[in-house]
Amino acid sequence: MSEGGLGAPMRHPIDWNNPDYYDPEKLAQEERRVFDVCHSCRRCFNLCDAFPRLFDLIDESETGELDSVPDSAFQQVADACTLCDMCFMTKCPYVPPHEFDIDFPHLMLRHRAVEEHQGKHGFADRALAKTDRNGRLAGTFEPLANWANKRGNQLTRPVMEQIMKVHRDAELPRFHRKTFVDRAAQHTPGVNTEAPAAGRKAVLYATCFSNYNNPGIGDATRAVLAHNGVTTEVAYPGCCGMPSFEQGDLETVAKSAKHTADELGRWIDEGYKVIALVPSCALMLKFEWPLIIDDPAVQKLAENTMDISEYVVDIAANEGLAEGLQPLEGGVSLHLACHARAQNIGAKASDMLRQIPQIDLEVQARCSGHGGAWGVKKDNFEVAMKVGRPVARKIANAGKTHLASECPLAGAHIVQGLERQSDDGPPAHSQAQHPIELMARSYGLKY
Repeated sequence: MSEGGLGAPMRHPIDWNNPDYYDPEKLAQEERRVFDVCHSCRRCFNLCDAFPRLFDLIDESETGELDSVPDSAFQQVADACTLCDMCFMTKCPYVPPHEFDIDFPHLMLRHRAVEEHQGKHGFADRALAKTDRNGRLAGTFEPLANWANKRGNQLTRPVMEQIMKVHRDAELPRFHRKTFVDRAAQHTPGVNTEAPAAGRKAVLYATCFSNYNNPGIGDATRAVLAHNGVTTEVAYPGCCGMPSFEQGDLETVAKSAKHTADELGRWIDEGYKVIALVPSCALMLKFEWPLIIDDPAVQKLAENTMDISEYVVDIAANEGLAEGLQPLEGGVSLHLACHARAQNIGAKASDMLRQIPQIDLEVQARCSGHGGAWGVKKDNFEVAMKVGRPVARKIANAGKTHLASECPLAGAHIVQGLERQSDDGPPAHSQAQHPIELMARSYGLKY
C-alpha cells in the first residue's frame, strides 16, 4: 500500500442499473467504509458543510468513533453535499486508483439515488429539476414570472418558500421570453475571415441557463468567436440533466444524455466542436454522461466538447487571437467555478482573461457556496451564504471594477454575499459577468 494517490484520479462507471446500487443496507456499509477513511484523514474539513457535519457526528458520538453513529445520521452529511467534486479533484489522497477507492461525491450521488428510488423526493425537488418546462413557461409570462421571483416580493416569495422550499431571500435568475436559440435564429454575426483562426466551426450548446435566463452569455460568445474567425451555430436539444443528477434521478439523466448526444453528433460529423457555455453542463457532457451510459454517441460527444474558456484559450495557443483587445479599466476579480475546476483542464478562464492587455486580474479559486439548486433552498441558503463568505470578503477587499464568474449562479450568489459585507453604502459589485462577456467588452463588440 502507498500513502496518498500518485496516479491520475480516475472514476468508475456509475453502476445505477444494478439493483444492489439501491440497497439501503449496502449503501450504509459503503458509507461507513468511506466515512471511516474520511474520519482518519480530515483534509476536507474546510471545503463545504458536509465534512464538518460528518466529523461533528463522530466527535460528539458516545465513543468518538464512527461505530456509535447510527446509519440514519448519514442523511445529514448527504444533505450538505453539493456534488461540486472539489474533494475528489483537489483534496482526497485516496481517490482511485488508490486501493482505498474513495469517491465521496459519487457516494453522495448514490445516497440520493437510493432516496429517489424510494420515492422520498417530493414535488418541490422534482419541479425545480424541470428546467426546460420552467424556462418555457416562465418565458411565456416573462414580466409576471420575474416579478414573482424578485427578492423582496412579500406576496409571492413567502408562498414560494412554503410550497417550493426556496428561501425567500435567495436571488433567483430572471427569465427571457426570447431565448438564446430564438435570438441566434434571427441574427448571425459576420465572421472575420482575416482572423488567424478563420475556418474553425463550433456549435454552441446553449444550456438551459443561457437559453432561458441569460442569453447575453451566448450572444457574447458568438460575437467573440465570430471576431476570431469561427463560424458558429446554436443547438439546444435539452437540459444536460444536472438538476436531475443532483437528485439522483439517473434514469432521466441517461435519457437526456442519449437524446442530446444523438442530436449533437451530426454537428461533430460535419467538423464542428461542441462548446458548452456553462461549466456544469460541460462537466456533464465531458465526464458524467460517459460514466452513466455506455454509448458510442455519448463518448464521441465527450471527446469533442469544450468549455467556452477552454476553447478560446485553445485558439490563442494554436492560431492566436484576432487583434483588437483593449485594457479593462479598474481590474477584474475572477471567481473560478468548482465545476470548471472539476473538468481538470486548468484555470482556463484566467488564462483567457490574461490575453487582455495590461489585465489587472485577481483570481479566487474557492467555492461560492451556491451549489446549483442546493444553495437557494430554504434549508440550505444560510449555510450557502456562510460557505461563500470568505470569497465574498476577498473580492470586496480587492476593490476591482469588474466581477466575473464562470458560473452565473455562483456569480449572483457572490453578489448577495457582497451585499451582506456592505453595511454602509452600496456593495462592491451589483452584478457578476461571465468571463466571455468581459472578452467581448475588451474587443469593443456589440451584441
